[in-house]
This record gives sequence, structure tokens and C-alpha cells, in this order.
Amino acid sequence: MSNEVINVLITGAAGQIAYSLIFNVCKGDMFGADQRVKLHLLDIPLMVDSLKGVVMEIQDGAYPLVADIVITADVKEAFTDVHYAILVGAMPRREGMERAELLKANAAIFKVQGKALAEHSNKNVKVLVVGNPANTNALIAMVSANGVPKENFTCLTRLDQNRAKSQIALKAGVNVKDVHNVIIWGNHSSTQYPDYRCGYINLASGKTPIGTAIKDEKWLQGDFISTVQKRGAAVIAARKLSSAASAAKAITDHMHDWVLGTAEGEYVSMGVISDGSYGTSEGLIFSFPVKCANGKYTIVQGLPIDDFSKNLIKTTNDELVSEKTTALQFLSE
Repeated sequence: MSNEVINVLITGAAGQIAYSLIFNVCKGDMFGADQRVKLHLLDIPLMVDSLKGVVMEIQDGAYPLVADIVITADVKEAFTDVHYAILVGAMPRREGMERAELLKANAAIFKVQGKALAEHSNKNVKVLVVGNPANTNALIAMVSANGVPKENFTCLTRLDQNRAKSQIALKAGVNVKDVHNVIIWGNHSSTQYPDYRCGYINLASGKTPIGTAIKDEKWLQGDFISTVQKRGAAVIAARKLSSAASAAKAITDHMHDWVLGTAEGEYVSMGVISDGSYGTSEGLIFSFPVKCANGKYTIVQGLPIDDFSKNLIKTTNDELVSEKTTALQFLSE
């Protein structure tokens, strides 16, 4: 077991996603089976007593990797010396709320948290934004965190990737572990583009492109895409609650691969700052296929983009440009 302890912040720590996520961190699923952690658990003052119950459960789980736990409603205390910040807490969209209202409410939250990252956290803190609208919340935190490298800000689209992989596996009648390199482009919203074209399936006959294994282009360019785009809403309709355990699993996957690296030949989807790759607008937080090594990600280059894909990438890019414009107006007010 490592003597080094890393400080891991989880915001919205009394919420249902965090309730699954915290124990993934405690078990070593995120940072490795030998990595000790100090948990910084932040929520609003009303939820601190609930967090005391979570601490009891962590203690009762007897996790050897947990070195210490801080529970707090104080932003400065929560963000101090943090190496990894997982920003789950956000203002949820309420019935009748316009998207601009949601962006404004979250701009205020993530401006404060961005400043806190810059002023109190480790100078190379790595940030994953989960709270929606995740791409633009990550962008707000990034522009508010002077001095923190912009490439250290990411948002979660791994849940969408996992959903896409699962749909492909179900359609092909294979185990999900045999489905590789499905991509999510763009925004974590209903405009995202789940892209099967560069992916493959390990069949008994060998490595097979998804489009060859599933000879149903109508499904691949229709129901497959719309099912993944609308999956979050479908879960809410069925459970009357949003995705929690699957979101926690995706957060764990995202951080694990970013910190510990992706397998050779494998790429994963992460919302990262755009450098203009694939015709996207520079400076957005945009989901790309990436490879990870030594704690850094690299956007996969040179993938073929057909006209069908180009149009869908433009649609999600345009939505993110609009969100960015609205959010930056709120920040300047």
C-alpha cells in the first residue's frame, strides 16, 4: 500500500450519485488498489448531518485505503490541497425552468468553485464536472480558475459511452467487454453524437467492425443514436429518479483511465477543452475520443468523419457555442 495519500474532493456528497461513488473510491476502484485517499466531502449546510451517517458507513466498511475524511459545508475547507475534484453537486433543472435559468444558477455555483480550485487546491488539481449542464459548468469553472491548467478540466460523457457500448452489445448479442472504441462527440445532452463507426467487436471469428457485425445501418444511424441521447430521460421516467449507480460507475471509469491510463489501442470519451480538432470551436468543453497515459489525455486524431457525422458534430458544437455565450454573459454581470 502506498504511503502517499491523495486528497479527493466530492461535491454534492450527500446526494444519490455520491452515495454510490464514495464507496467506489474507498474500495480502490478509481485510483488503484494500493492508493490511500483522504476524502473531502462537501455539501450544503442542511445536508451535513446526513454526511455524518455516510462517514459512519465508511468507518463500518473498514476500508484500508481511507486515510482520513473531512465533511464540511465550507468551500475553502473542502477545496484545500485537493489533488482530484469531482464536482457532482449542481442546481438541478426544475419543472418549468428554462435552460438559460439553469445556466445562470449553475454559473454562480461553478464560478465560486473555480475560484476555490485556483486559490486553495493543489496547483495541478484534476477536475471532473458531473453536475449538469456538465460541459458548460466545466467551462465556467475553468475560466474562473486562474492559474489552473485548462487541460485539467473535464466533464463526464463516459456514462453516455457506457450506455452506447451496452446498446451495441445487446444488439450484437455479445458481452459488453467485447465492444470497443465507441465514441461520444460533443455535449452531454440530447444533441450528443454516439458514433459506432470506428468501433469494433471481438467475435469468435476475430476483431470485427461494428458496422460489419451489426448489419443494420438504419438502427445504427437511428434508434441506436436516439436511445443513447434520451437514455437519461428514460431512466428518470422509469425510476422517478435520475441515474445514480451507473453515473458513479462512469465517474469511476473516467478518473481511473485518466489517472492510470487507457489500454493499448483503446480510446474513451471525455469532455475536454477543444483545440479545434474535427472542425469544433476552440475553447469549448467538448467530448472527444481520447487516449490516456501518465495522468494526461490526448485527443485521438485522424479518424474519418463522413457527412452524416459532420452534420451531427456541428449540431452539438452549435449548442455548446450557444451555452458558452449565455454562460459567459452571466459571468460578466
